[in-house]
Amino acid sequence: QVQLVESGGGLVQAGGSLRLSCAASGRTFSTNAVGWFRQAPGKERDFVAGIHSSGTITYYADSVKGRFTISRDIAKNTVYLQMNSLKPEDTANYYCAARRGYVSPPRDINGYDYWGQGTQVTVSS
Repeated sequence: QVQLVESGGGLVQAGGSLRLSCAASGRTFSTNAVGWFRQAPGKERDFVAGIHSSGTITYYADSVKGRFTISRDIAKNTVYLQMNSLKPEDTANYYCAARRGYVSPPRDINGYDYWGQGTQVTVSS
């Protein structure tokens, strides 16, 4: 069993940066693949970034490549999403998700076992 709590969202100006954290409880978190997703009002929840259970291989949506970086600190049971050069279109509620027993993170929302409650990111122009 894994429980996830996101934090670090807020209001920033375009071009600014935020670092989101996904803190996990559960001794098996290090064996979970993790993904970050985001959902804006009236839109679908979309894949943003994913990371292997090992923390050595990462994946990104085309819209955030070169701007966002996902990482994990296995010892702290935490996954991060560093967001740089933020754009107004990045505004959304951001969620982290975990898939137990998986090495590679799915890109589909239905591929995950656990979800956090989300943290709001708002980017002003």
